[in-house]
Amino acid sequence: MAMLKKIKERLQKMGKTESVEDVQAEDIQEEVAALPEAEASTTLDEEAMIQAESEEGVIIHDADAEDALEELALRAAEEEKQVAQAEPVEDENAPHNVRSMAEMMAIIEALIFVSEEPLSVKALADVLKEDRGWIETALEGLAEEFNSRNGGLHLREVAGGWQFATRPEHHEHVRAFLKSRPSAKLSLASLETLAVIAYKQPITVPEILEIRGVQSPSAIKTLLDKRLIKACGRKETIGRPMMYGTSKEFLLQFGLKDLSELPSIEDFEDLAGGA
Repeated sequence: MAMLKKIKERLQKMGKTESVEDVQAEDIQEEVAALPEAEASTTLDEEAMIQAESEEGVIIHDADAEDALEELALRAAEEEKQVAQAEPVEDENAPHNVRSMAEMMAIIEALIFVSEEPLSVKALADVLKEDRGWIETALEGLAEEFNSRNGGLHLREVAGGWQFATRPEHHEHVRAFLKSRPSAKLSLASLETLAVIAYKQPITVPEILEIRGVQSPSAIKTLLDKRLIKACGRKETIGRPMMYGTSKEFLLQFGLKDLSELPSIEDFEDLAGGA
């Protein structure tokens, strides 16, 4: 038994995870030979038992280390759980910088409302830091949702952008209200000149004179001051006269998406014939 005790003490000195197989057999045999025959026989039997146990591997456990490892494992699991709870659930249909499409539509609606001019897809994409495709999708959804409520306003595309406007069926009431307020109206000469420019642009002052039959310098100045027309360069002809065309403000004032929405000449002829 004393021999067995010595072997175990030597095993403990070798380390926490070392096997009995690592104990040198020669040292054990020398110590066994020094014992009486009966005690040596008992010792050899005990040695055989120890060797049998060593085949499975003898591990000396450190209770403090195990407790520390268990505590670290529990702490790591808790941290992973907290991180998982903190991460938002990703929506595959959600845009990059906004939580949901509904939130993007609400933001776009607010921006269009406060803007004095129609907001283009590019301008909205720059403000929201989003792809233009997402902006177009949000605008389509917003227009469908807003216009389906049949309110006094509707969202429409005007002059290359989006803007809220009154519905056509309410124009008579809106016009009556606006007439009750003082406003700077265009003279008949200015309206005629604007109509000629709108349908014949780009056009020069001599060409306007040829169509109207009268000079139009004051009308041109008035339209420029009101930003309804703009200079479009010079015509490559004798004297290189300035050419004029309608501006974005013209589209805004008349509620047009582009010049293709202007009434045709045939429509005016029909109206004149009916009158």
